[in-house]
Amino acid sequence: MSKNQRGSENENLQRSTVAVIGLGQMGTRLAQAFLSAGHVTTVWNRSGAKADALAAQGAVRAATPEAAVIGSPLIVVSLPDYRTVQDLLQPLAGSLDGRTLVNLASGTPEEAARMADWAAGHGADYLDGAAMSGTRLVGRPEALFVFSGSQEAFSTHRSVLTSLGNSVHLGSDPALASVYDTALLGLAWGALAGFYHAVALVGASGVDPADFAAVATGHMPFVTSLMADHARQIEGGRFPDDDGTVEVHAAAIEHLVRTSRTQGIGTDVPELIGNLLDRATASGHGSSGIASVIETIKKGPRNV
Repeated sequence: MSKNQRGSENENLQRSTVAVIGLGQMGTRLAQAFLSAGHVTTVWNRSGAKADALAAQGAVRAATPEAAVIGSPLIVVSLPDYRTVQDLLQPLAGSLDGRTLVNLASGTPEEAARMADWAAGHGADYLDGAAMSGTRLVGRPEALFVFSGSQEAFSTHRSVLTSLGNSVHLGSDPALASVYDTALLGLAWGALAGFYHAVALVGASGVDPADFAAVATGHMPFVTSLMADHARQIEGGRFPDDDGTVEVHAAAIEHLVRTSRTQGIGTDVPELIGNLLDRATASGHGSSGIASVIETIKKGPRNV
């Protein structure tokens, strides 16, 4: 590379808005979203082919991770886990001073807290984050990204981060994004498990999955409205029976179990719910509203 070429590369890196380190499926989509929003984007990946492909789309290709860090005030890291992130960044920790590090690796709240302390020790603001809508929606308004950590850093870089989708700051505790990530995964799987069971149930009567999905998605606004209302009940510690008592729902779930058996399909999902409702009844919440099940979940099965 000639002196003029090096100078041109350094100039491009210095005016970069954001750097993306790690160009797997998610990292690539992040970089593309930043580029589509008009942000000068530096990219680095251990294998150069993925960076080359993004350079062809307008990204600035950094020769080293240190060059990517030096060239941008905002560093977004998309790597498999916290250990990989720290192993990569440790040798160039001195270059992080005055920059914001956004970490989208998967891990535990404890790992997020340790990473935030490590970043702070090297003069960097830190945001822990999680992509909650997979890769397909990245760059669209409905893609949910949650962040926690430095409020100042989030405010400073909000316009860039909203290029990814609906970017929500959860609070100054860097562990919160990891907590939400895990909780929302459980919520999604609970809903999907119910959906898969429902598709199997109606399928036994010859209903096409797409036909059922059209009706089910129309029903979901009612379900989400229950979440908002029941959250208020949980916060207040009062559980009116407007949406049915635990005993009423237990009877309905038992009907679902019997119907599933009659149709010859598995009963794992409704039996799991039925067990939870039985425990709630045994702990004295049978005549309470359905949201009182939260008290049973908090205690755990050994403390009912």
